[in-house]
Amino acid sequence: MGGLGEWVRLDQQAGSPLFDQLRTQIIDGVRDGRLTPGTRLPTVRDLAGQLGLAVNTVARAYRELEAAGVLETRGRFGTFVARVDPADNAMAAAAHAFAESARALGIGKDEALRYLDAAFD
Repeated sequence: MGGLGEWVRLDQQAGSPLFDQLRTQIIDGVRDGRLTPGTRLPTVRDLAGQLGLAVNTVARAYRELEAAGVLETRGRFGTFVARVDPADNAMAAAAHAFAESARALGIGKDEALRYLDAAFD
C-alpha cells in the first residue's frame, strides 16, 4: 500500500520529533477515515524509504501506536490499523477512573465536570 507515503508530510524544521509527527499523522488518518480498520500498513523499511526517514524513526512510531492500541502487528503478516478505535477504550477507562476519583472525594457530577472543563482550557 503506497497510500500512507503519499499524504504523510513531515517537517524537519518543526519543533516536534519526526517519529511524533508520523505517529500523529497516522492517528489523524485513522480518525478521518483515510486509514480504515484492518488496513495493512507498509513495512517499517518500506515506509522509511518512501518518506526518507531512518528505519528506527518509523519503528518507534509504529511501536508507540501499537502500545496505544492504534495499530496491531500480526507476526509476519504485517502491521495493521486496529479494528477498534483505541480512543473509545482509552477514554472510557479514563472517564471511569475520573468518575471513581470524584465519587471517592464526595464530588458530584456537575462539580466534577467543571474540573474537566478547566482542564481543557
